[in-house]
Amino acid sequence: MTELWLLPLFAGCGLMLLAGPFGSLLVWQRMAFFGDALAHASLLGVGLGLFWQWTPAAGALLGTLVFALILWRAERIATLAADTWLAVLSHGSLALGLLVVYGLSSAQANVNTLLIGDLLSVRWSDAGLLLVLLIIGLGWLIMRWRSLMLTILSPDLAQAEGINVSALRGQFMVLLAAFVALAMQWVGVLLISALLLIPAAAARPVSREPEHMAILATIIGLCSVMLGIASSWFLDWPTGPAIVVVALLAFVALWLGSAMWQRLRTAR
Repeated sequence: MTELWLLPLFAGCGLMLLAGPFGSLLVWQRMAFFGDALAHASLLGVGLGLFWQWTPAAGALLGTLVFALILWRAERIATLAADTWLAVLSHGSLALGLLVVYGLSSAQANVNTLLIGDLLSVRWSDAGLLLVLLIIGLGWLIMRWRSLMLTILSPDLAQAEGINVSALRGQFMVLLAAFVALAMQWVGVLLISALLLIPAAAARPVSREPEHMAILATIIGLCSVMLGIASSWFLDWPTGPAIVVVALLAFVALWLGSAMWQRLRTAR
């Protein structure tokens, strides 16, 4: 009985240890749509993986990595803006993915599970993959944090200090692609972006330093996972949406509280 909620709790909290800082980086770089785009690409990867009889995680990893690398190279093409490339590749991947998944009726793909996820279906092998990703992702963040901050604040200054901005951005895209590929099967294509962005957006109005925002976003995400799994367990709600709704409530509470505090300070 304990394993039914303990393993999903470990998986959800592990995801949020990366989603907090990754989501903060997306917010700072104004790349909010990138999470959605990777999720759409993961659906196409799952469809192609089903065709080749791969596991959904392997197919999703292929789709997200290829998408991230294509976008990384496409940003250098001046004929279209980066957000236009992102929109074209994102919506194209979603449409193709839905066609492929629906077309493979023999594979008995559960489209609803792909769209909203199933955190309670976590297996020990998945937890092992998450642990590897946590070690790599958190290690990269610790080593590259100063370079990341400098790149966000002033790409020209970062370039002058010898930082390869393009390579750093490519590394971030690849790590984020691996995160999305793993998270997709647990929280679904439709909710990955919310998992990344809502805790970071909730932390922004009450954070003065980038590090504070990343840490607070992680704490909000961890609390959302715990309360979301609890509500799913006791109220029989779908786990992924329950987690996102808790994070959304935190977002509303923090933004309203920050606005009221600013008004009180102004009134004084």
